[in-house]
Parts: sequence; structure tokens; C-alpha cells
Amino acid sequence: MHRVASLAVEKSLFEANKRIAHDNHQHLMEHGVRSFDFMGSIGSGKTLIIEKLMDMLKKEGKKVGAVAGDVSGNDDYLRFLKHSDIVANVNTGKDCHLDAHRIGHALDDLPLGNIDYLFIENVGNLVCPSDFPLGTDKRIVVISTTEGDDMIRKHPVIFGLADLIIINKVDLAPMVDVDINILTTDAKRIAPGKPVHLTDAKHGTGLDELLSALRDEK
Repeated sequence: MHRVASLAVEKSLFEANKRIAHDNHQHLMEHGVRSFDFMGSIGSGKTLIIEKLMDMLKKEGKKVGAVAGDVSGNDDYLRFLKHSDIVANVNTGKDCHLDAHRIGHALDDLPLGNIDYLFIENVGNLVCPSDFPLGTDKRIVVISTTEGDDMIRKHPVIFGLADLIIINKVDLAPMVDVDINILTTDAKRIAPGKPVHLTDAKHGTGLDELLSALRDEK
């Protein structure tokens, strides 16, 4: 009986999150904001990719903003502030993911009328964020070659639901004895039809193609 009650509460939480995520998306659309949820492990390169994309968009005259999600601290928040003054920091405490409720509050504090593109960096892991959509236009998963060539098949759920997959740090693959073909094959098998982008964010490789994909309105 206890387990049945627990499952009912869990289902209710997921459904409530989906409703709030829908409201967040409507709110962003009403202000003409294009939004992205970046998920991935700690060290995959999410922060640097977002920083580079923010600068690329700013050069085009676009207005950018960001939400840094972490269990605690403000390290990524401070990094994003170097690229935009429209940044929010969200600490989740013991939770291993952002949720739509927290993002809704963050959106209330941001001047959405002054943002063309909003980047949300989720808490760093490949498990928890999958169950909690935030209301963004696209959900993106980043993995680095330094995590090994078995990480995609070990975490099929988050890659299966992603709208776009990034395999980052491709320049380091030979140094860590990782076969990129294994990663891309696993991605195409687990998430058929989903775009897979190879990047080296540190040196800018693949970021032009990535930005074009993010701007795709489909």
C-alpha cells in the first residue's frame, strides 16, 4: 500500500511539472524568446558551449540571457555574467535537477522582453533531468569524449528524449582512446532521427553548425 501511494505522488509530481512547463513555454513564446535546456554530466562542456553561443549571437546583434542551474554555488552564473547582464542563478539544494517550478520563478525575475535567446544550463548529470521538462523549445544533451564511448548506451532515456545531441571534446578522443563512431552509432540507434553534432567547444569547431540547428524553428 505504501508503494502504491508513493507511485501516485510521483505521478502527480511529474504531471504538475508538465503543466508548469507548458505554462513556461507559453510565457516564453509570448515574449518571442527562443529557449534551450542544456543537460549533461559535469565536465561535459555545457557551460563553455553556452558561453560561445552567447557570444556568437551577440555579434549578430541578438539579445541573450542565461539561467545557471546547480546544486549550490554560483560559479557558472559568474561565468555567464561575463557574456550578458541578464542571468539568473538557481540552486536546487539536494535535488539533482532543475524543474519547471523553479524555472518559472526565474523567468519572473528576467526581463523577457529584452531577450531573443535564453540558455538554461541544467544540473550536471545524465539521469534526473530527463523526467522534468522545463518548457524550453529544445532539450539538448551534451556528452564529452572524456566520459567514455559507452555513456550514451548507459543512459538511453535522456538521449532518447533529447531534441539534439552534442558530442563535445572531439579533439580529445584519441588521447582518451575513445571511438567517436561508437558514440554516434549508439546515438542514432537510441535516438533515431535526432541530430548529432560533433564539437570542440574550446577551439570553436562545430559551433556554427550547432547554432544553425538551434535556430531551426521545427
